[in-house]
Amino acid sequence: MITPDFFIKTLKNNDIDFFTGVPDSLLKSICAYIQDNVSSENNIITANEGAAVGLSTGYYLATGKIPVVYMQNSGLGNIVNPLTSLVDKEVYNIPLLLLVGWRGEPMIKDEPQHVKQGKITISLLDALSIKNEILANDEVAFSEQLSEALTYIKATKEPFAFIVRKDTFENYTLQNKNNNVIYQMSREKAIDLVLNKMNHKDIVVSTTGMISRELFELREVKNQGHDRDFLTVGSMGHASQIALGIALQKKDKRVYCFDGDGAVLMHLGALPVIGSLKPKNYIHVVFNNGAHDSVGGQPTVGFLTDFPQIALASGYIHAYSMDTENELNATIDKITNLSGPVFIEIKVKRGARENLGRPTLSPTQNKEAIMTFLNK
Repeated sequence: MITPDFFIKTLKNNDIDFFTGVPDSLLKSICAYIQDNVSSENNIITANEGAAVGLSTGYYLATGKIPVVYMQNSGLGNIVNPLTSLVDKEVYNIPLLLLVGWRGEPMIKDEPQHVKQGKITISLLDALSIKNEILANDEVAFSEQLSEALTYIKATKEPFAFIVRKDTFENYTLQNKNNNVIYQMSREKAIDLVLNKMNHKDIVVSTTGMISRELFELREVKNQGHDRDFLTVGSMGHASQIALGIALQKKDKRVYCFDGDGAVLMHLGALPVIGSLKPKNYIHVVFNNGAHDSVGGQPTVGFLTDFPQIALASGYIHAYSMDTENELNATIDKITNLSGPVFIEIKVKRGARENLGRPTLSPTQNKEAIMTFLNK
């Protein structure tokens, strides 16, 4: 294995000291080490991976130095456009060092949403004409790989990608979690309180990560079944548009979108679309813990963002923010008789139960169940 300390110091010894991207579970030790040991100006967690490519381009233009862009391989979809129309050698010819976590690697068991992306990760990079290599899990071999990669980058000014397999890096746990504000309510408790106020016709579309997992387990505990929930296990940031599509077609049902701060920030432009269409039955609930909780707890700018004001400016009719159980219960009671779209921000503490499980339904089973419910 490679220690994060060795990896980052080796990069710095080669005059590489700028990092940006979206954290990934396979890169969480590296991302955590960077978070603890690199200044905030030189480690910027962007809203999405495409933005990281844009930011890196600006950094290169200003310094002439090679930036590092880190991401999960699912983020390749967000960077295809800037890779082909911005940094490509036939456009501006911008050098980047990409660090890509290989979720869904063939022959390695993983969650359904990662399987397809895992199969096509290398072929997709090849199709983009991005030279790539699987990162060695040995420090000596890595040093040699890096030397060859930098020789290529400097000669061609083209991007180069290291594909990172599971257990490549030794474990490192984030020390500086930037908990300037600590809220008392857990996300799971907040979800529970919202569910308690819903009726049997209400629909939930939940975002990727812990929120969908906690929703699934709470339905199990309550013996409520899962046919009213769409668990968005992939496509981070798009749950709100899935919920919008349902709300516009099923006006007799209230549709709740259970969202996260990182997911909302990733595609913030979804809010004005929702606001412009004014679905009266739409309730957008954002559980804001200021972190990418599922991939190591690296911070978002969630606590620095006034989500309710953004929602109102985007055309939502009502918007609220709260961080206590009493406030949440009172707000949920209030919105029962309000026309939407309604936006609710619930500030919660980071973390989840250690024994939190995963949905036992397959994505297609989940799809078929909710379609049956919606079309009764």
